[in-house]
Amino acid sequence: MMDEHEGPGLTEFLDNRLEYRRLFSEAWGTFLLVLVAAGAGAVSAHPYGGGLILPVKVIAPGVMVMAIIYFMGTVSGAHLNPAVTWAFALRGNFPWRRVPGYIVAQAIGAFLACLFLQSTIGGIRHGATVPAPGVSDWVAVAIEGVLTLGLVSVILGTSSGARNIGTNAAIAVGGYIGIVAVWGAPVTGASMNPMRSLAPDAVGGQLSTYWIYLVGPMIGATIAVGFEYILKGRATAAGAEAAQGALGGDDTADP
Repeated sequence: MMDEHEGPGLTEFLDNRLEYRRLFSEAWGTFLLVLVAAGAGAVSAHPYGGGLILPVKVIAPGVMVMAIIYFMGTVSGAHLNPAVTWAFALRGNFPWRRVPGYIVAQAIGAFLACLFLQSTIGGIRHGATVPAPGVSDWVAVAIEGVLTLGLVSVILGTSSGARNIGTNAAIAVGGYIGIVAVWGAPVTGASMNPMRSLAPDAVGGQLSTYWIYLVGPMIGATIAVGFEYILKGRATAAGAEAAQGALGGDDTADP
């Protein structure tokens, strides 16, 4: 007999054969995020983009992430970032078997966004994240690592209970991205996301500094998992729900 909270739609959603819904969600969400993050730089390279001042460009991705969590967080968990997917899996809130699919979906979304920008307005190289002149590569790695450490700590922290889906997570994560980017963006671009950096670098044909935006965020995300264990102990079923979407499947961690 069907539970009063179940229905044909929910039963269908829980069918693991429909993994494409989560993957589509990650691709679409990452597309929107990169469209805003890289698009601001690409547009500012043109005369008509002169009004895009730094605070607007750095806060926009945070607001976009907030919106994405609201509209699709319950579908896939709204990772939008390989470092976040890695952290959730390392924490035990996300099954490793789903990690490759999520990362491929994020790559598809990010590359489609950059190809769209390049084909419509051009200047995708200006949407890339690069260290500012005078900032050494290893200083950039350290800054990206610390920024990502904070971001993943916020994500893991808000996914540890009933607050994970909805206003608290969306506001906390989006707000964090916008606030730290105010000082981080002028130094490194405040990427905190290996895929957000890879796509414009690859489409623009400049990959010489990409390693910074892979190494820094992955180290930061890994440390954040350790911090979360210190703060809250083992992974929880609520955390698994947040990582996979409230309606996203039956792979839940033990309390």
